[in-house]
Amino acid sequence: VDETYRLEEGLKKIVVGKTLEVVKHPDSDHLNICQVDVGEDEPIQIICGAPNIAANQKVIVALSGARIAGNVKIKRGKMRGQVSNGMICALQEIGFSESVVPKEYADGIYVLPESAVPGEPVYNYLGMDEDIIDVDVTPNRGDMLSMRGVARDVAAVYGRELTLPIGTVNEDDGLHIEDYLSVKADKELAPAYKLRVIDNVTVKPSPMWLQKRLWNAGVRPINNVVDVTNYILMDYGQPL
Repeated sequence: VDETYRLEEGLKKIVVGKTLEVVKHPDSDHLNICQVDVGEDEPIQIICGAPNIAANQKVIVALSGARIAGNVKIKRGKMRGQVSNGMICALQEIGFSESVVPKEYADGIYVLPESAVPGEPVYNYLGMDEDIIDVDVTPNRGDMLSMRGVARDVAAVYGRELTLPIGTVNEDDGLHIEDYLSVKADKELAPAYKLRVIDNVTVKPSPMWLQKRLWNAGVRPINNVVDVTNYILMDYGQPL
């Protein structure tokens, strides 16, 4: 194990905010004046230049006095004559690597799930309070390049019984794979080759729990279909 860490380390006073009102700055062609609910008695005003800022969004807010990535301290100030009491943040500004930020948020602020509560610390919503274990695997231990592989090795080292989750699949007995796909496999080269058809799939963003698992492992979320294949690779070490 090289190190263990949390993405929230070194950060301070970063909370969920809700944009109540967003209007154009009178003296700027790219800045907006935002009234933001951060769980206090009154909304606070923040000046934001992100192109995707809009009213009624749940956003990441660094309050006055906050510490963001790079140990940068956020202070109350003025932008083009208008008071700004904090900062509405992109993921990169709170420590996320550019390589894991979803492409739709690469050039703007990140929009949190609607369930996020204004004023609460943002870390739990983004998986930043989870422990990340960085394991340096030697080239001869390819069997450890997955979650289950590491679990097997840890169980063996400590003489513990390995318990893995067992999934279930609900199949339609009236359908047959031969009606959908035709594959020939050399029995000498591939003693087992299994297929399964999944239909009625809608391509859309993955649920937050899956996105958090991926970016904490250094993988950029794309959509539910791509993400589940990457998740299986991380879990089993078997590409799909």
